[in-house]
Amino acid sequence: MSSRRQFLARAPLGVMAAVAACRGEPQQGAPAPPSAAPPGSPTTFDGSPAAGPEVAPSTFAAAEKLVQVELTDAERQMAADSWRQSMAPLLERRTGPRKMSLQATDAPATRWNPALAPSDTGPAHDRFVRSTGGPGPLPANDEDIAFAPVTQLSRWIEQRQLTSERLTGIYLDRLQRFDPKLRCVITLTRDLAMTQARQADQEIASGKHRGPLHGIPWGGKDLLDTAGIPTTYGAEPFRNRVPAADAAVVRRLHDAGAVLVAKLSLGALALNDIWFGGQTMNPWLLEEGASGSSAGPGAATAAGLVGFAIGSETGGSIVSPSMRCGVNGLRPTYGRVPRTGAMTLCWSLDKLGPMTRSVEDTMLVLQAITGPDAGDLASVPSHLEYDPTGAVSGLRVGYFPAWMKENPATDVDRAALETVRKVGMTPVEVTLPDWPFDSLDVILFSEAAAAFEELTLSHQIDQLKAQVPDAWPNQFREARFLSAVDFVQADRMRRRVAAEMARIFSQVDLLLVPSLRDEMLTITNFTGHPSLTMRAGFVEVSQARSDWAPDPKHPLPTFSPPRRVPHGVTLIGKLFDEGTLGRAGLVMERAFGVMEQRPPGF
Repeated sequence: MSSRRQFLARAPLGVMAAVAACRGEPQQGAPAPPSAAPPGSPTTFDGSPAAGPEVAPSTFAAAEKLVQVELTDAERQMAADSWRQSMAPLLERRTGPRKMSLQATDAPATRWNPALAPSDTGPAHDRFVRSTGGPGPLPANDEDIAFAPVTQLSRWIEQRQLTSERLTGIYLDRLQRFDPKLRCVITLTRDLAMTQARQADQEIASGKHRGPLHGIPWGGKDLLDTAGIPTTYGAEPFRNRVPAADAAVVRRLHDAGAVLVAKLSLGALALNDIWFGGQTMNPWLLEEGASGSSAGPGAATAAGLVGFAIGSETGGSIVSPSMRCGVNGLRPTYGRVPRTGAMTLCWSLDKLGPMTRSVEDTMLVLQAITGPDAGDLASVPSHLEYDPTGAVSGLRVGYFPAWMKENPATDVDRAALETVRKVGMTPVEVTLPDWPFDSLDVILFSEAAAAFEELTLSHQIDQLKAQVPDAWPNQFREARFLSAVDFVQADRMRRRVAAEMARIFSQVDLLLVPSLRDEMLTITNFTGHPSLTMRAGFVEVSQARSDWAPDPKHPLPTFSPPRRVPHGVTLIGKLFDEGTLGRAGLVMERAFGVMEQRPPGF
């Protein structure tokens, strides 16, 4: 930066005259600029060489409307006179002349840590117990095998009643047969899958059993890098992108012996359910989208096209498709599962987690993918303590009474609260301050726009299929006008909200909430708390549902009589306490007794 003395030398004569008058100096014209600042002269925030286009007071008057502040005429004039020396030079990284390119691996220097105290780090040790009992006889037909949960599939493979090669063939055939209805597959990985399946069978036959995922076919949301296999983010500009290395989660599932059968669809750049191949549809109601952005994992798991899937969530992308497609979605604590090699949308919000057909399946997958990785600075060491035989009686389950009486809660949600009582857990009324929680989304939109800045500035974002006001292209452009001050204030608010959640969890062990209650989706994604969304019953809908804002020109399909679709509830757990989520969820799943029902036609 220039010194204050240098700035004054360049300042308008009126300003210099005023300075001289204040000092009592004679006003005989502007002094000549000094050749160099005296030693020890401090720098100034308003003394850089002028940069950027000329601005006028009217420029600020217009911009004030965007950020909802108001300056006086004198303040606007001062800002206009100084902007090109004070603020415009700060944009040099992007505007030049010394442009600096940022790489996708350049994470922000500041990191979100959801733990407020040592007690927020979860169990002190690992303990993992699988449910006991045999898997039952192997079904006679392929369809029944395909819809079995991992808990059964893994036992049949381990006991050599079923080969991984046969199971993989079943899923590959179903993926190919039903994808035209669902549009849930971006890349079918047939060659890799058959190679991995044969290897799994050989290892198991020789006595080398890697664990409950050995030989189990799975599908990954297509934002997880796969070496030599396209990873497209569901977005047109990346449809030919082929990474050189596997994501950390992919590598861990390979090490566990799992078999990758497909890269599954996601809404472009992890928003909703429309990608370059179309819209992914809900197996239970083919006239509506599967919801997003983990649309492919939700649809494929619900339709029995994979043993399990890996999805991701930033603001509801596991919860929402799990809810609509009727599967179990586990969103782990922020930092538990590494995101190395996964597409970044928001560094301080992104999470990877399993989507399955039973609660215990989510625990089996989580065990395989948990733990830190050097490539993800937000990933941390953690322990997983899960024992399905542990008692749930006495667990305190918090709920918000008002939320259970209004949309989006249904009779299924209210019945789930009664189920809490029936299985021996204790419902506890809890409260939250009436704060504007959506203000936290300043962070989401700012980080997302930063992650895809180059795509936006180069106008490649214009290639995305969805170009409506609530799609990324418009929101990335709008985010450039969010205030940096408001970003910092949202970050401070985030810590306050985390403290409120800590207060609530000092009173309860779990929360039961309507899955799509906006406040809790926002709060828990920003505070990093884990959630388990699970099918609890069925409701009837007379109109198709959508993630997108209503468009009067393209109304959604209506149904008479109404259609029957699954409905899920969500349990929220303490930080890094997924084991309690799984234990309580397993008991409730058995009490609900609805997971064995399948979408018709699949």
